[in-house]
Amino acid sequence: MSETNEPTRNLMYRCRVFDVFEGDILLPDGRRCRQSWIDHRPCIAVVPVNTEGKLVLIRQYRHATGGMLMEIPAGNMDRENEAVEACVQRELAEEIGFQAGRLVKLFEGYLVPGYCNEYMHFYLALDLRPAALPADDDEYIRVMTASFDEARRMIREKQIIDVKTALGIQMAREFLEEENRREV
Repeated sequence: MSETNEPTRNLMYRCRVFDVFEGDILLPDGRRCRQSWIDHRPCIAVVPVNTEGKLVLIRQYRHATGGMLMEIPAGNMDRENEAVEACVQRELAEEIGFQAGRLVKLFEGYLVPGYCNEYMHFYLALDLRPAALPADDDEYIRVMTASFDEARRMIREKQIIDVKTALGIQMAREFLEEENRREV
């Protein structure tokens, strides 16, 4: 802690997506300790569903995991003053070549609050229409479709092991089932 009992905040590393800090902090009960944390840009995750009612998923190369992961489209809010829904539409166009005629907010919250402030906004994308944008230079993505039942099987069989994808699919399924019950 500094002479004034203010927490210290030392930048240890900076990249285009996040900063890593380390410092002495004061806990709510008055104890002091040293912690490290990641300051991350807000991000989005979106569950696209096509006109046949199938999920549009991506297989994306993730170096940190050692290979390809099955995921829902997602990305960082890395454009100046970009609104959340504008980011959702941009990521859809970049990753699957579509945009949504209808977006439904499913959830928002922290991903790994033990050491990072990454805050994710989850959406359901419906009424998809072609609207492709170039993919990011550092991405290798393949698009595929799956029914909700197939996706549940892939989660059970560990073919889908990305947590945001499993959560997004479950929330989208619940929303659509509830919407269908209301319409009947």
